[in-house]
Amino acid sequence: MPEGPEIRRAADRIADVLVDETIEEVAFAFPELQRFGHLLSGQRVVDIETRGKALLTHFDNDYAIYSHNQLYGVWKIAKRGKTPATNRSLRLALHTATHSALLYSASDISVWARDDLGMHPFLAALGPDLLSAKLIWQDISERLKLQRFAGRSLNALYLDQHFLAGSGNYLRSEILFCAGAHPKRRPRDLGRAELGALARETLKLPRRSYETGGITLPPRLAASLKKTVKGRERRRFFVFGRDGRACYQCGDTILRDSMGSRRIYWCPTCQRQP
Repeated sequence: MPEGPEIRRAADRIADVLVDETIEEVAFAFPELQRFGHLLSGQRVVDIETRGKALLTHFDNDYAIYSHNQLYGVWKIAKRGKTPATNRSLRLALHTATHSALLYSASDISVWARDDLGMHPFLAALGPDLLSAKLIWQDISERLKLQRFAGRSLNALYLDQHFLAGSGNYLRSEILFCAGAHPKRRPRDLGRAELGALARETLKLPRRSYETGGITLPPRLAASLKKTVKGRERRRFFVFGRDGRACYQCGDTILRDSMGSRRIYWCPTCQRQP
């Protein structure tokens, strides 16, 4: 499933071709949404917003299209009249005079009046967006101390969108590794310095991933690995997907386990279980 950084980068690509443009045609694949095609066609897009893994396309008539990629959804941009080569099912098409923004394979799509978005069941329950410019590490540290979060294992907490919106499988493994926190520890088990380190990494890693297109390694390390490691997927992360390989920091073997039915990776030396 795409995580917050990937959705934000998709939003940037969509904004490049839609914002301040008139949408000549809006086409929905789902019958229950097709009535909104007339409501939105001819309107101008004023903003493309992300909230965690959700994307909102705002129109100047105060309506918005909500979409969530879930596991398989993907946005594609094309010149108007050109169809991308794909076997996926088209769910939503937004056409300007020159370009098209096309959403494939997603099933969670709806249309909302802007003033009613606060009643959307997913959006209403979201925690702060990891990529929000207003979010600071002290906010995350205080959130970790809240009673409803402090007693939960970090491996579960860092997939909970009520805690922080936009985190997912790879960010969870990478953040916990960089903070030196074992996945089974709980916020209440951490000292003040450990909480601060975890909060800082929680803020830093998603932003780095957004800026680099999905790489959580520091730029210098990522650049040096290009000389010795073939394949981009093998040099994106510290631990995620690297089970059986040596830790870049200590040389110990990266481990993989299944926690909460989702795979997670960690280093037994850098992230000791107390």
